[in-house]
Amino acid sequence: MEVPVWTKPALWGAVAGAVGMAIVGFSQLGWKTAGSAERFAQDRADTAVVVAMVPFCVIKAQQDPDKAMLVKLRAEDSSYTRDEMVTKAGWATVGGDASPDGALVNACSEKLHDMKSS
Repeated sequence: MEVPVWTKPALWGAVAGAVGMAIVGFSQLGWKTAGSAERFAQDRADTAVVVAMVPFCVIKAQQDPDKAMLVKLRAEDSSYTRDEMVTKAGWATVGGDASPDGALVNACSEKLHDMKSS
């Protein structure tokens, strides 16, 4: 059996085309691996949960009998200190958790600080 002369260049062209298409697909066309798609979905879900929980954190802060803590938080300029105050007050602790989620603490303290003008 004789192999045609064009077979070797055709195979190399197919390999180069496949590699080129993969590079363009992942870099320009938005293709994702299963792992990166899973991380992207998890990040979006985490963000959605934080956005949904911020109003509950704000309500807990407004209903806290220690109004001085809320006034102090709204006057504080350091985001680190505000986060620490929200954590200590327990406003961002959900359900039976021992400690609050960091993203929820940050979002809640930002929202409470932004509400100081209203």
